[in-house]
Amino acid sequence: MNGLPETVGTMRAPLALGLLALAFAVLALSGVAFGSTWIALDQVAGVILGAGDRTQQIIVLQLRLPRVAIAILAGGGMAVAGFLLQKITRNSLASPGVLGVIDGAALGVVIFLAALSNESNALVTSIAYQPVAAAIGALVAISLVFILSGRQASSAIRLLLFGVAVAAVAKSLTMILMLIGPIYQTSQAARWLAGAVNEVNWSEIQITAIAMVPIMLLVLVACRKLPPADLDEVSARGIGLDLPVFRILIFALAAALTALSVAFVGGVGFVGLMAPHLARLLVGRNIFAGLVGSFLLGAIMLVGADLIVRVLFAPVEVPAGTVTAIIGAPYFLFLLMGKQRHDG
Repeated sequence: MNGLPETVGTMRAPLALGLLALAFAVLALSGVAFGSTWIALDQVAGVILGAGDRTQQIIVLQLRLPRVAIAILAGGGMAVAGFLLQKITRNSLASPGVLGVIDGAALGVVIFLAALSNESNALVTSIAYQPVAAAIGALVAISLVFILSGRQASSAIRLLLFGVAVAAVAKSLTMILMLIGPIYQTSQAARWLAGAVNEVNWSEIQITAIAMVPIMLLVLVACRKLPPADLDEVSARGIGLDLPVFRILIFALAAALTALSVAFVGGVGFVGLMAPHLARLLVGRNIFAGLVGSFLLGAIMLVGADLIVRVLFAPVEVPAGTVTAIIGAPYFLFLLMGKQRHDG
């Protein structure tokens, strides 16, 4: 009987991950089947395998499957980025949105669109460079936050204040570019203010997936050092880990993941905050279980948000980011008040 609690604790993470994987699969299939018209799951499978009529092929392969695929990649990527930031700062409030990374990435892309679009609403360079612009903006934003925070970068309130400030500046610059630029720029840049998955095509999904694979592999390697990095600097130094250098690496990985996630989707907020926190509650403190759980939860949140707006507001295209903001803002306030009570 004495070993029962230990056995239950050992099974907690695999059981939680199994349930999350099941929920993820159900939502992904629902995202393809549901919409203005219902397509049965056997018909969806047939279309994916090359069967089905022309109308079903257009609905599944060109309209629904791309938005589900990018929602999985973007939601999962932002969640993993939030997981890394929360672990390395030992701060449950840290996330790409709260630390200004999403707005920085968005500003990078808007500058890219404004500078390299012509009056025919076409880019004069390849769309493959858009994630690069997002990465530069994200890295600049997160660097500013942590440089301004200085040695007190682990302080929840200090990170929050500088993150909000950097995000506000980036958002203001984005609005200025939209106001002074031609109308053809405004329609594209407006996507970043809400975050939507409905205008993404397969080439953009391919770019996101190909770029995300090596970054995720680096994250898996880096996660082997995250448990000691979760300690203080003295303890980390005692086991031979250069914590300042390692933090820079983690910040860079988090910024790169965020940039890829928002490069074609836009500034979907709060997924990177909620998913890692909920994953920790479900699977415990195991690093790799938390990483996988965060990815699954992030994907579930964004696919679910898109499914909600697609079903409830059809045929009007409401950005999925509105749902994550409505849910995420109160959740953030709840965490913030809990942090303040804990800190005294």
